[in-house]
Amino acid sequence: MDTLESTVIGHLAVGGYLDTYYGYNFNQPQGGTNPYFVSSNRHDEMNINLAYLDLRYKSTNFRFRFVPGYGTYMNSNYANEVGTLKNIVEANAGLRLSAKRNIWLDFGVFGSPYTNESAISKDHLMYTRSFAPENVPYYLSGVKLSVPLNAKWSTYLFLLNGWQVIQSSDKNKAIGTQVEFRPNQKMLFNWDTYIGTNKTVQSPDFRNRYFTDLYWIYKANEKFDATACVYIGLQERANSSTLKWWQVNFIGRYHFTQLLSLSGRVEYYEDEGVNQIPITGVSKFRSFSSGLCLNYKANHNALVRVEGRQFFSPDQLYFDANNLPTSTSFQLVASVTAWF
Repeated sequence: MDTLESTVIGHLAVGGYLDTYYGYNFNQPQGGTNPYFVSSNRHDEMNINLAYLDLRYKSTNFRFRFVPGYGTYMNSNYANEVGTLKNIVEANAGLRLSAKRNIWLDFGVFGSPYTNESAISKDHLMYTRSFAPENVPYYLSGVKLSVPLNAKWSTYLFLLNGWQVIQSSDKNKAIGTQVEFRPNQKMLFNWDTYIGTNKTVQSPDFRNRYFTDLYWIYKANEKFDATACVYIGLQERANSSTLKWWQVNFIGRYHFTQLLSLSGRVEYYEDEGVNQIPITGVSKFRSFSSGLCLNYKANHNALVRVEGRQFFSPDQLYFDANNLPTSTSFQLVASVTAWF
């Protein structure tokens, strides 16, 4: 989100973002929603995935940010939040504890550090999201301590209300960590962890959850850039075995010109015991995905994209137009994204 342009008036910066899309799923899902995804998930509709206004204030030792959001992503991803909390992309305030070391302590709702993709599509190599971010928190609520170590290393510590939740009935807190390493201007390595209880109304037998991910972002030159992510999560259960989910993905992009580029992705996702993706009739969720995305930079602040994506699984996880289970699914999606 910090890569958006903004208009600065004194200590105040104002920006905006609009992500529109049209998607067509050749399986023609009943109800018009693509299964297993919260981003750009409506079938055969011209719609808004995410629109928001970004308000930021920063002085020497204080900062504040408020980002209300709207769109089908908000409707799907914030369904369990209460009232006006359903429309918060970010809302936080921070104090600088050390001017010399630039240490900050922030309170509120933050974007998540987990995986190499976020809800903001414009900076990602593909338009659609991988399985990876769809099954970890997109946002976090709590306290964040930011401690840069030097020009190459930065660390972050989170005390959280829980696993992607703003208002929680579970009063036990969770802990998250993030470590960034930038060996040079071309490369970023990021390592994250999460430890916390995850007992919910839907899953009363859930106990501690452990998660870690490692991702890499690489920009070789003006022609090629790439990213890859691997993660694993463990979910303990009362009087039962521990469940595991994991994934790996690789995405690359080649620039034909400064305006036109082509991206490609391959990935595999597995959810043992359908812990993260509830589905009946199977004991595991296993799926591959591959896709190509054509990107055209229509303006310095606008992108036009067309993406085709194929899903295939050893199990019958998808559903055809007659709502019968099948092992494959194919989607096309077009997007116009603009920001200021």
